[in-house]
Amino acid sequence: MIEKVNLSEAQANIKNLQRDFIGKKILVLGDVGLDEYVTGNVVRISPEAPVPVLEVKEEFYRLGLSTNVAQNIKALGGEPLLLSSVGRDLAGDKLRALLSEAEISSEYLIQHKTRSTIRKTRMMSGMHHIVRVDYEQKNNLDAEAEKKILSVYEDMLNQSSAVILQDYAKGLLSREFNTKVIQLAKAKSLPVYVDPHSSNQPETYQNAYLMTPNMKEALDLLRSPQVADELNENDILSIGKSLQERMQSEAMIITRSKDGMTLFEQGRVLQVPTFAKQVYDVTGAGDTVIAAISMARTSGLSLQDACVFANYAAGIVVAKVGAATASMEEILASMDSH
Repeated sequence: MIEKVNLSEAQANIKNLQRDFIGKKILVLGDVGLDEYVTGNVVRISPEAPVPVLEVKEEFYRLGLSTNVAQNIKALGGEPLLLSSVGRDLAGDKLRALLSEAEISSEYLIQHKTRSTIRKTRMMSGMHHIVRVDYEQKNNLDAEAEKKILSVYEDMLNQSSAVILQDYAKGLLSREFNTKVIQLAKAKSLPVYVDPHSSNQPETYQNAYLMTPNMKEALDLLRSPQVADELNENDILSIGKSLQERMQSEAMIITRSKDGMTLFEQGRVLQVPTFAKQVYDVTGAGDTVIAAISMARTSGLSLQDACVFANYAAGIVVAKVGAATASMEEILASMDSH
C-alpha cells in the first residue's frame, strides 16, 4: 500500500534544519555540457524550404548537464565538487567562465585530448522550442583518462559528504567505471545518489544508496512494455521494488510529474505530492531533485522529508525557462504559500 507523507511535519523539519545546508560538500560526477539559447520570433516561412525563419533577438548561455546539478547545490547553500571530462575547445573555455561566474570551481574538469566539450543549442520562438542542435561525441573514456579521473575522485572523496552520479550516456559513466566509483565511496561510508540513463539496466548502478528515475525511465530500465499513464498502484509498487532489488539499493525514488514522487524505503512506500503551480519548462527538473535530496539528507533530514523538500524545489524550477535553480528562500516562501 502507498502511504501519504506527513506534509506539516516535513515542513517543520525542513525549517528547523535549513541552516545546516550551508557549506555541505557534494561530489558530482557526470558529463558536463554548455547550453546555448537562441531566442526570437517566427514571422514567416523560408522561401528556400518549408521551415520557419527565426528572427533572432537574443543569444545566451547556461550551464548544462551535470553543471546544472552543481549550480542547484550551490543555490541551496552547498559546495559542489564537480568532476568530469571536457575538451580543449572554446565550449570548454566558456563552460569554465560560466562556472566561475556561478562561483563553482572548475578545478576538477579534466581536459581530454580526444573528446570535445558537449554543447546543445536550443532555438526558441517565445516559449516554444523550434529545434535543438547537439554537438557531442559519445565515445567512452580511454584507459588512461579513466585511471586519471578515478585517482582524482578518490582524493575528492576525503572532502565530500555524498556522491551524485549523473548519467547522460555520453561516454563518461560505464558499468565497470560505476562499480569502481560506488565501491570507493562505500569504503568511506559515503552515500551514492544516482540519476540514471534509461538506456542502461538497474545493475549498472548496483549497490548505490538510491536512484531517482522518472516513471518512463523506470519502465525503460526494466525493459517493460507498460505505459506510464496506464499504471495502477500495484504496477507502481512492483516497478519500484523490482528496481530496488535489481540495484540492491537501500531506497528508490520514482518521480512522477503531476503525481509528485513515490519513495520506496525500508519496506514502506510513501507518496509525495507535487507543489508546482505552473509548468513552463521541465528541462533540468531531475537535476534539481537529486541535488535537493542529497543536500537535504546530508543536512540531517529523513529521506521522506528530503523528498518533500525536493518536490518544492522542483515545483519552482519548472516555472522557469531552461535549466534553472531554486534557492532556499524561494522554497521556504513556496512552503508558506502552499
